[in-house]
Amino acid sequence: MSKAPASVSKSGTRQVAPGAIDHSQELGHGNSPAAWTCVIVMLVGALIAAIAFVIASTPIFIGGAVVMVIGLILGYVMRKAGYGVEGSKLKNSGH
Repeated sequence: MSKAPASVSKSGTRQVAPGAIDHSQELGHGNSPAAWTCVIVMLVGALIAAIAFVIASTPIFIGGAVVMVIGLILGYVMRKAGYGVEGSKLKNSGH
């Protein structure tokens, strides 16, 4: 990673050294139904796996891991269906 700082040109635009990361852009935080569904389902799976770990139950632990993978797939499918950030289902139609 380059230690070169970003500099501001005379026109006021920010120039970033090659290989440097530009932190001035807004990244967003994935606030969408797809992201929330993915995270909630994966948290439930993690809870199941954690409880199974404490009670030493391998089948339930694997079930929790499967629920986490299902959450990941569900989030991806919802994003492709238009429920992700700036998805087609979330655009304001003026109603």
